[in-house]
Amino acid sequence: MPEFDSYPPGTPSWVDLSTPDKSASKAFYSALFGWEAEEQGPEAGGYEMFAKAGKHVAGLTPTMSESQPAAWTTYVSVENANATFDAAKKSGGNPIVEPMDILDVGRMTMFSDPTGAVIAAWQPRIHKGAALANEPGAFCWNELQTRDVEAATTFYRDVFGWGAETSEMGDMKYTEWKRGEVSIGGMMEMPAEIPPEAPAFWLVYFGVVDTDAAVARTKELGGVAFVEPTDIPAGRLAVVADPSGAGFGIIAL
Repeated sequence: MPEFDSYPPGTPSWVDLSTPDKSASKAFYSALFGWEAEEQGPEAGGYEMFAKAGKHVAGLTPTMSESQPAAWTTYVSVENANATFDAAKKSGGNPIVEPMDILDVGRMTMFSDPTGAVIAAWQPRIHKGAALANEPGAFCWNELQTRDVEAATTFYRDVFGWGAETSEMGDMKYTEWKRGEVSIGGMMEMPAEIPPEAPAFWLVYFGVVDTDAAVARTKELGGVAFVEPTDIPAGRLAVVADPSGAGFGIIAL
């Protein structure tokens, strides 16, 4: 069981779901992944933690307005949220949430990159990130889908210090984000079938034991499949959405 008590700066360390219906989301993910939701008290503003086997794996928060779509957000661990926010603005990012303390658990900020994808930075204090990752029922990969790979490569290099290694994957190119020699995420050009009005986005992947069974269960629970189960060198993946419309990936590694 891959357990974590810290993440090196520049590593995706946490994911959370913004949803207009927390009760429905809790029911869906509990049935799909076996998660239990834990309330964090009134001072947390409605934020809850999803846990697997007693270990925190993801967060859950209400959307702030009717116009805010349901979505999963990726958080990258950083040493200094203020410095990261400043670097993002200098590099062409658009501020969404200025650096702010979250009780005594950490300090966060959120922005979109120049291609439109939203990402957050997390300066850890008590909360270091997901206690479980890279296994079934936990997040295992974070992937940027964008229409401007070159601009994104420059931005994330300047903000998080990431390297980028691109290789051929069938009839497409795929880029792995690198922290030193370690792959910590991916990037691909947004597929042509995605409507042009859809912005770039970060896709969170969760591990599963059986991709086909997980897709079938997603549909039974009211979700939909955007990409049906497909084999790639890393495993068998699919891209789905929960009943609120929040998209995510699943993969049997």
